[in-house]
Amino acid sequence: MEEKDVSAVITDSEFLKLLQEAKQGEPEAMLKIIDLYQEDIEKISKAIRIPKEDAVSHIITELIEYIQNENNDWNRGPGG
Repeated sequence: MEEKDVSAVITDSEFLKLLQEAKQGEPEAMLKIIDLYQEDIEKISKAIRIPKEDAVSHIITELIEYIQNENNDWNRGPGG
């Protein structure tokens, strides 16, 4: 039986802190976020009809661009 990596689970506040740090250009924060989503990225890459390495690279690039986008509003909270 396969065990899940429980260390990959973080609280919402920890995730928001990582997002803020990644937005500010902290490479370690960005790497942690990518690591948190690595399993999902691998699964999604199988559905894209290009070589897996290219699909993974594209997904990660899009994730980084989304995080660094100044228009994201995850820190505004409910009601903006």
